[in-house]
Amino acid sequence: MSAKKVLHRFAFEHSEPMRSVKRIIDSVAPTDVTVLVWGETGVGKEMVARALHEGSPRRERPFVKVNCAALPLELLESELFGYERGAFTGANRSKPGKFEQAHTGTIFLDEVGEMPLPIQAKLLQVLQDRQFSRLGSRADIKVDVRVLAATNKNLGQLVARKEFREDLYYRLNVINLHVPALRSRREEIPLLTERFLEFYAQEYHRPKRRLAAATLDRFTSHPWPGNVRELENVITRIVVLGAEDWVGGELMERQQSLAPLRPVEPLPIEAPVVPPPVAVEAVAPVMEEAAVEAEGLKAIVARAAKAAERAELHRALGRTRWRRVEAARQLKISYRTLLRKIDEHGLNGRY
Repeated sequence: MSAKKVLHRFAFEHSEPMRSVKRIIDSVAPTDVTVLVWGETGVGKEMVARALHEGSPRRERPFVKVNCAALPLELLESELFGYERGAFTGANRSKPGKFEQAHTGTIFLDEVGEMPLPIQAKLLQVLQDRQFSRLGSRADIKVDVRVLAATNKNLGQLVARKEFREDLYYRLNVINLHVPALRSRREEIPLLTERFLEFYAQEYHRPKRRLAAATLDRFTSHPWPGNVRELENVITRIVVLGAEDWVGGELMERQQSLAPLRPVEPLPIEAPVVPPPVAVEAVAPVMEEAAVEAEGLKAIVARAAKAAERAELHRALGRTRWRRVEAARQLKISYRTLLRKIDEHGLNGRY
C-alpha cells in the first residue's frame, strides 16, 4: 500500500474543511461531469481526483494520470493522443495515447495550467466531440472517458494573459473544487504525523517512533508552505535518520526562507516583468585601449552577449520557480534549447 492510499483512507474525516470537500465529492462523483480541482502544491489534489474516480460507476475501469508539466510540447502531444508508425523520427511502431488507455475510465490531467496552447486546442476537441486522431493519422478515434483536471495556478489570470484558452477554461471548470491548504486544517497534523510515522517505519524497516511533545507543537504551529507533501517528507527523514533534534531549526529556517506562504500568482497582464537592460559594464569591464586591441571588439561583444544571456536565463527560471517548460515558453525557445543552454551556462547546480 502506498503512502497516498494510507492518506486517502482517513484524509476526509478529521477536519471540517476536508469534510466539506468530501460532501462535494459525494455529490459529484456518481456523475460524468468534468471537475477542476485547484489548490496549492502538495495539498492532495490527486487524492481528491482518485476519490472522485473511486466514487463513480467507472471505479473498476482505468484511472490514468498525466502530468502536463513534466513533458515538453512535442512529447506531451504524443503521450496524450498516441502516434502511428512513421509519424516522426524514431516512431518504429504505433502507440496508443493516454486517452485511449483511459477509455471507459477516467483521465486525470495534473498541472493542466502548464499545458502548451497548441495541445489545449486538441484537448478542447476531445472534450467537445469525444474523439481525436493520433499523430500521423487521419482516422478519428472515439473515446468514452471522464476528464478531471488539477492546477495550482489561477487559470482565470492565465486566460486574461492569453496563456490559457478561455473556451477550454469553461469546458474544464464545470465543477470547481478547492482543496484547502494544510495550515487551514491544522487539526489533521497530529493524525497525519501518526499515519506517516507508522507507514514509513514499515516501509524502511525502522522501529515506530513517538515524537516529542515539542516536535508536535512545532508541527502544529508551522505554516507548511509545501502542505501535506512537505510534512510527509519531514517525517520520512525523521524515520530514516532515527532522530528529530534537527527539526526545530530546519522548520524555522524554512519559515523564514519560503515566505510568502501562498504560491506566487501569475503576474497581471498590465504589469509584466520587464528585465532591466544588462549594462555592458556589468558583463564586460571597461578595458584599456591596448587590451581592446588585443582581444578585439567582436570577442568582447560575444562575451558580453553570453553573460547577458546567462543573466536572462537565470531571471526567467527564477520567475517560474525553475519550471523549465514555463521558462522555455516565456523565453520563446524550445524546451530542448533551454536544457542545452542551462547546461552550457552551468546553471544545473540549482538542482
